[in-house]
Amino acid sequence: MKQVSHYRWDDMPKERVSPTLERRLITGDRMMLAHVYLAKGSVVPKHSHENEQITYILEGALKFWIGEDGTQEIVVSAGEVLHIPPNVPHKAEALSDTLDVDIFSPPRADWLAKTDDYLRR
Repeated sequence: MKQVSHYRWDDMPKERVSPTLERRLITGDRMMLAHVYLAKGSVVPKHSHENEQITYILEGALKFWIGEDGTQEIVVSAGEVLHIPPNVPHKAEALSDTLDVDIFSPPRADWLAKTDDYLRR
């Protein structure tokens, strides 16, 4: 029988990824849950990944640019969810201090290995 794990966000250390972005990660075998803390004006540069992503905004708002040309713009505010299919290019900017919950399947190998250089600039 597999082990059950219990977590408290407040007990977990935050990883500072850049001066304006911090996160906490919980990873299972086939999914990852992240609290991502973005300061107002924080930009997540355009990128894509093989992982399916669900972003749920708890506080604040993120503006997304979707697609290779970034012409589809979507503002996702507190209480709203954005689903991003695998391999869809996207960029985001925090319109205010924001706490978002990201769910990835499979887990983001680049986040776990800290090779997510696009975030660490």
